[in-house]
Amino acid sequence: MQKLIEKSGVGRAIYHQKMAADMNRISCTDGLADADVVHINTVFPKSLWIACRAHQSGIPVIFHAHSTKEDFKNSYLGSNLFDGLFGIWIKHCYSHGDMIVTPSEYSKQLLESYGIKKEIHVISNGIDLEYYRKTEDESERMAFRSKYGYSKEDKIIMSVGLMIGRKGLPEFVELARRFPKYKFIWFGESNLHTVPKKIRDAVRTELPNLQFAGYVPKSELKRAYEHSDLFLFPSYEETEGIVVLEALAMKIPILLRDIPVYDSWLVDGRDVYKAADTEEFEIYIRNILEDKIENLAEQGYEVAKQRDISIVGNELRRIYAKALDRKMVSAENCLSVDLTHRDLRSKI
Repeated sequence: MQKLIEKSGVGRAIYHQKMAADMNRISCTDGLADADVVHINTVFPKSLWIACRAHQSGIPVIFHAHSTKEDFKNSYLGSNLFDGLFGIWIKHCYSHGDMIVTPSEYSKQLLESYGIKKEIHVISNGIDLEYYRKTEDESERMAFRSKYGYSKEDKIIMSVGLMIGRKGLPEFVELARRFPKYKFIWFGESNLHTVPKKIRDAVRTELPNLQFAGYVPKSELKRAYEHSDLFLFPSYEETEGIVVLEALAMKIPILLRDIPVYDSWLVDGRDVYKAADTEEFEIYIRNILEDKIENLAEQGYEVAKQRDISIVGNELRRIYAKALDRKMVSAENCLSVDLTHRDLRSKI
């Protein structure tokens, strides 16, 4: 169901995994017949069906836990009513994995709190540093600004994400209201029929310094990272944040909401800046864009280097090999037991 998720972080993660696999000489197939390992990134009913079929065929299953009960909340209409059922469902899905991979220590802790007993490995979604790299091309800078109606002198604040409450979209709009002298632009889209009225109203807010660019190709998004002045990401809940990795790689100043997922890998005041609420966001925006505090872009890039796609590929290869080894040992043990039973039957 790639088309359903291609505009989301999970869609990006699958793209990264295929690239990482290719770098490590691991071929990918869409069918079970030629697979040595099945790697599942989604929690649709078909995902569980594929996991069950793989087990029947003796193929080890890696379930990639991108979704949690916490990031399901405050997403779409009815999500808060059904988050409990969603939690039960994803626990059921993930428990069908021989191993579970998840992008952060924070998401691992959440999975453990659900009572999932499977072995859980933390592997970043990764970032392609070869692609996400600054070019310092002035013509590209002016082309980007011209396309969206900005002047050379304008200060541009960008964000990326689905148009849902969890991503902090209403706060982004409110900050645009508080800073009429800065330009605010949001990349990403959602079907507005599936989100609460509060989000629809926020998207329809008419401010001269605010625009919603919708979903754009990654080449256009890369250009936005490079030629904007601040990446503002007020999301309330993430399992890692692929767009944060992209912004780190593009060496743009970053301002995040201070939430637990970043605690183990992004230090406030060293790699990025973090704000607790709208008032703190307002203070940081002013200080960053008026050069009153240090630009942390270079330090942030060092964090991105630790999550390069080649490193992620090595980690995935290690997990695949481990899953295969365990499946082989399990199969040998089953054969041994089966032979013993046959011997007993023959004697009887």
